[in-house]
Parts: sequence; structure tokens; C-alpha cells
Amino acid sequence: MSLVGNLADLGLGEILQIVSLSRRSGILTLESKGRQGIVVFRFGQVIRATSSSIKYFLGEELLKREVLDDACLQKALQAQQTGAYKERLGTILIQKFHIPAQKIEDVVREQIEKVVYSFFMWEEGRFEFEVQDDVETIDDSKIDPLQFMLEQGLNPQFLAMEGSRIVDEKRHMGVLLEEESEIPVQQSPVLPEIPAPVELSAVQEQEESSAGKIVVIDDDQAIREFIADILTNSGKQVSAFARGEDALVKIDALYRAGERPSVLLDLIMPRMDGSGVLGGLELLELLQGNFEELALIVMSDYRNSDAERRIKELGCSFLSKPRRSELSDSSVTEDFTLQLNSALQGVRFNNAASTGLTEVNIGDELRLELGELGDEQSSTVVPSTGISMLRAMLEELNDPSLGGGVILLVLRFASEFVNRAVIFLVKDKLIYGAGQFGVSSKTLSADASIQSLKIPSDEESLFTEVLSGRIAVKCRPNRGKWNDYLFAKLSSQPSEVFLGPILSEGKVVAILYGDNLPESSPIGDTDSLEIFLSQAGIAMEKALLEKRLKKREMEGV
Repeated sequence: MSLVGNLADLGLGEILQIVSLSRRSGILTLESKGRQGIVVFRFGQVIRATSSSIKYFLGEELLKREVLDDACLQKALQAQQTGAYKERLGTILIQKFHIPAQKIEDVVREQIEKVVYSFFMWEEGRFEFEVQDDVETIDDSKIDPLQFMLEQGLNPQFLAMEGSRIVDEKRHMGVLLEEESEIPVQQSPVLPEIPAPVELSAVQEQEESSAGKIVVIDDDQAIREFIADILTNSGKQVSAFARGEDALVKIDALYRAGERPSVLLDLIMPRMDGSGVLGGLELLELLQGNFEELALIVMSDYRNSDAERRIKELGCSFLSKPRRSELSDSSVTEDFTLQLNSALQGVRFNNAASTGLTEVNIGDELRLELGELGDEQSSTVVPSTGISMLRAMLEELNDPSLGGGVILLVLRFASEFVNRAVIFLVKDKLIYGAGQFGVSSKTLSADASIQSLKIPSDEESLFTEVLSGRIAVKCRPNRGKWNDYLFAKLSSQPSEVFLGPILSEGKVVAILYGDNLPESSPIGDTDSLEIFLSQAGIAMEKALLEKRLKKREMEGV
């Protein structure tokens, strides 16, 4: 995930929320009127913040609070200089001079809060968030004014709420926002101001103005363009996006301009941190928490009863959208168009029609994707080579905006061949579950059950032949310690399984597992699936290479 833009388009509060939800590590750089600010995140938490216009030095702050005396500080500085500034001052004070770590943490936390709050006064400028896994090496400790990095970071969502409150308070007091001044850290809650009553006619005028603006978020290009065409042809102003991060920038810009667009978002897409497949649910909760009065509709061509129940709890509408294979069926597309228009009209007037949510597992319908018949009475999976869909899926695989969606695309294409599928990642001598469809669990949720699954890669298991030969395998599984463990997690053992490797830099980095349970039908021809897996490996390798090149550029190599 990366974010680049203008502060006038996307506010600092929204940026903090996005990074927090994505749980990524990296550096947020802010530039405004010759000033520069840096906020460092570790797993979505703020652990450092510096500003070119507000200088705090750890030693001076500790002296002011009488945490140490001048003699101790001078000795620590000398020790740092002797060590060629390889250690931060805070670390030296804790390890060599036994200054309580908590006292240093308290000082640094307060200074970080003040620096971050000062950035909320920057109403214009540029921002860039760059993912960087190793945040410990972001700079030379010699030029780090705080000389300390928090182990337990600050919650960005708290900083966003408090920073926004401070800005609103200063506006109310008539203080110029671009003034550079220390901002006190608020310790006690402040009641929100009650807004002045708005004329009903103005509200109606705004609703009418916003009713024609639609934001569509769907990582499936064919479906996204299909929906955008429907809405555009009906006179709507449509902004369509493949990634939630890009859509948030647009929604925030409209919201700041007083617009309240309707938002159509896909349920099944990657989360912002690249993990999981219920990214639409994550995005829905983010939108509800930050943007009031938006008409929100969640769409999906797969069913997930737990997610749909959560959508209903949030008071949002759910709409079943066509599958790729149904786009050429005029009866299906015409029916969807009517449902879409009805849903948009319903949420606009808070009178959404019944969505017909049912208790359906995601795997029950995911297998129908990409060309299989949708007959509910059918009890068998129609074997298919999937050649007709391979070209379109390969085009999506090469989409530069795909980001962490490779695993999701693999699962989607696998639904052409099997009833159930699991993606396993191979790393550090372990094989562990990353994503699934069609799996049910009697205790945990299916996703939680799969993600808790770990098998040693150097011990005999169902995966041994794939790891050693680096080739796809269809076989009847045998009994064994790790095979029994695997099928206990999957709730049952099938008569036949498919295992396909995903290779990167000559190594097996992931394995696709598939079977046809709860049915006993054999797995059909998987040639095109194996081709797709080989291309998925190339896409992952390309993404890894680009990440390394960016890192080298940042290091100036």
C-alpha cells in the first residue's frame, strides 16, 4: 500500500485512519510551505514524529523535568559520540545510566503528540506514505531530535480524533490555523459543539446535488466497468476505483466540498494490508466511522453469511451482483440494473428494500464464478479447462494496481475447478494457511481455522511432493501425522486433492490446495489453472523486485 496526494484533498486525520487500519509499517512525509514533517509507523502505530518547525531535544526535556542532571546528560552524550552515534540517546540512558524507561517514554509520547497535532494546522501541502518494513533504519540517530523510538506506539485513530478536535476548537476561537505554536495535549474529554440548525430547503438542495454522484469500488475490472457504464448511462456522475485507498481520497474530497455521494463497494477484495479477502467489510466500517450521511451499498457475487450479517448490523444494504460469466446474459444484467436503481433510491431515503440475506457459505457459490452454470438444483461441478476465462484473468494479474490481490485472484480462478480451495504460504520452514473459500468449521470461523494451520515444510506431509518436485499434483491423500492434522482443520478428508505450486525466484513460495467436497466428483482438467499459477508466481516475483528497487532508491544506491 502507498499513498501520495495533497493535504487539501485528503486530510491528515483520514491518512492516519488509513494507515492504522492497514497495520503497515512505514514513513509518512508531509511538506507544506517549506516545512517538512515525518511520522513513523510500526504495524499501524505511531512510534516517532518530527517537524522542521518544532524542535524538541530529549536531553533538554529530561533536564527540564529533573529526570536526570546535567552531569549525567553530558556523560551519556559523550558515550554516544564515542560509539559513533550508532545508538540513540534514550537507549544509552536506559541501558548504561539506568534512567527508568517509563519516564523517557512519557516524555517522548507527549512530544510526539504535540508534533502530530501541529501537522493538523497544515491545510495545504503534499503527503506521501511509503511502506518500509524495517523502520529501525530509517535515519541516522545522530540527526534524530527525540533520540528515542517508542516500543508501544500511539494509536493513530486517537491522534486523528484529538487533532481534529483541536483544529475545530481553534477555528471556533478565531485562531489562524497556519500559526506555529505549541499545542497543549488535551487530557480531559471535550463535549462536541452543537451545530447551528440548517434550513430544510438547503438540506434538500444538497441531497439532490449529491444524489447523482456515485463512487464505485470493485477490484474486478470487468464488473467495475459494467457497473460504471450502467450508472453513467442513467445520468450519474461516476468515479470508479479498484483500490479502497484511492476511493477514500475521492470520497474525502467530495465530502469536504459538501457532497454526500452514494458508495457501491465490493465485499470480496483484498484488505488494505494485503491480507484476507473481506476488504469491503473493512472499508465499510472505515467509511461509517469517518463519513456521516453517506448512502452505502455492499455488493458481492459470492455469499458470506457472517459478513452479510455484519453488513445488516451496520444498517447498510447488500446487493448480489452478476458474475463475470453472466455479463453476456441480458436477463441477468437487466435484473441487476433494476435492483441497483432500487437500492440506490432506497438508501437515499433510508428505506432500503429487503436484501434477502441467507445463510450461505462463501464456497457454496464461489465455485460458480468464471463460467459455471448458476442452477441451484445442480449437484455436480462441471469440469472445465477455463481457457475462455484465462485471458481476462491474466490481464487482471498484470494490473499494476493489483497490489496484494494475487492470492485473491488465484482463489477466484480456482473456483472454476474445485468446490473448496486454500492458499498456503511457505516461509521459514513452515507451511501456513493464508486464505480460503468453501471451507467450513464447527468451532472457529473458517478463516480463523485456516490461518491457525501450520505444518513444518521439512516433515513428511501432503505437500512434500510439490515442494520437492515444484510441480502440480492430483492425488488420493494418505493417512499420516500432518495429513490427519490438515484434514481435521478442513473438517473432512476428500477422495482426491489438487496441489499446485506458486514459484518465485525458483522457490515454492505458496501452494494452492483444492478438493471437491462435499461432493465426491473427480477434479477435472487443471491445465489452465496450472498456467495461471505459473503467471501468479511471475507477478509476485515482479512485485518483490519492484519493492527491492524502491528500497535501493531510498537508500541512494
